Amino acid sequence: MSHVRRVYLVGGDSEDRQRLVVHLSTIGAEAWPLQSGAELIAIVDRLAPGCVLLDFTSCLAGMGTLDALVARVPGWPVVGLGHPGSLAIAVEAMKHGAADFLCKPATEAQLAATLAPLWGKLQGAVEADEARRFARDKVTKLTTREFDVFLALVAGKANKCAAYQLGISVRTVEMHRARIMAKLGVRSLSEATLLMTGAGLDLSRVLSHRPSAAMASDPGLPPQRGRNSGLRATLS
Repeated sequence: MSHVRRVYLVGGDSEDRQRLVVHLSTIGAEAWPLQSGAELIAIVDRLAPGCVLLDFTSCLAGMGTLDALVARVPGWPVVGLGHPGSLAIAVEAMKHGAADFLCKPATEAQLAATLAPLWGKLQGAVEADEARRFARDKVTKLTTREFDVFLALVAGKANKCAAYQLGISVRTVEMHRARIMAKLGVRSLSEATLLMTGAGLDLSRVLSHRPSAAMASDPGLPPQRGRNSGLRATLS
């Protein structure tokens, strides 16, 4: 995937950025130079994933940008750049979440050696995020009633017990179970549970807070018809 070799060059003077653009092009990276961290943060939600080379010549601005990036795009590796002798800044940047720190001027060899493993990590982060989005899209197709039935079944309830607990017929439980499997594209409750976990749902926490498998009389539940807005809010 091409975006994992994209590098956002942030801060520093224009000569620094131009030098880095040339170096990155030589090692097969796509460079996007930006004058400031504020410029990057303003558009980061609309950008494809990439690594960030962040100039820390201005320590305060650099740290603020780093904190914002860690909060907004935690999977993007950030490499700090600073003048020789800026050890204290380098240590502080690493504490704030920087993946590495290079002294200016960084050479092609240094950039290649530093970015190579980070591109691999970014690839993994991108794939994990895509898998999580795919799982979330499937899970949030369940209605509240279907999710109630799933919770009862995954808690170990037999169909008859789940039916009694939810105030519905055994046949209705079976019907909901079949619909759950079809919507999630799975063949068993264990596969459904894995998909729920992949979507970011902490089932142990949900079950501990909804011991009665979210019966319809629970005033904290969303309406029983339509999409499960309550489930969307529960996904982390």
